[in-house]
Amino acid sequence: MNKKIILGSSSEYRKTLLQRLRVSFECHSPNIDETPLYQECATDLVKRLSIAKAFAVHHDRQQKGLVEDTVIITSDQVATLHGNILGKPHTEENAIKQLTTFSGEKVTFLTGLCVFDQHTQTYQYSLNEYYVYFRDLSPREIQQYISIEQPLDCAGSFKCEGLGVCLFEKMEGNDPNSLIGLPLISLCSQLRELGINPIG
Repeated sequence: MNKKIILGSSSEYRKTLLQRLRVSFECHSPNIDETPLYQECATDLVKRLSIAKAFAVHHDRQQKGLVEDTVIITSDQVATLHGNILGKPHTEENAIKQLTTFSGEKVTFLTGLCVFDQHTQTYQYSLNEYYVYFRDLSPREIQQYISIEQPLDCAGSFKCEGLGVCLFEKMEGNDPNSLIGLPLISLCSQLRELGINPIG
């Protein structure tokens, strides 16, 4: 039986990434509280939220009587600097503050990936780390970049698939897709464990 694939996200960035694998899928946005718990570290946060999103989609589908052999893909991402969690800026003022703080610094991006098998009600989880080294940025460059690209819904206040790359000195990590929010190399590996191989 062919498994149905659900992307548990409303993110256009993640949707575009998953389309690269040329698999059929539907999107289902999970409704969860993404507020960090008291003293919760970044690695625990992305793990908890990635898994919680998968279970939220699973429960929504169960309540609607949708119990097909389905695989649910969810992820969560945070940026960290000196151990501090940095989320999405949401406003231009916050984006300016973030990029000003990042100037000349190494920022770690943590992306949690959960692949949930609705038939067995089991999941696989992986954590992907990616490092971005920002060059020294002038206030004018920061203001100009934010005005042009409006990265207000992006962790770290930039879009690496667009002009954001102009802010970097270098990047390090196993999968640059994780920086956009969906680590495709890990995802392909986890899908193969469930008998799903995009190239047959």
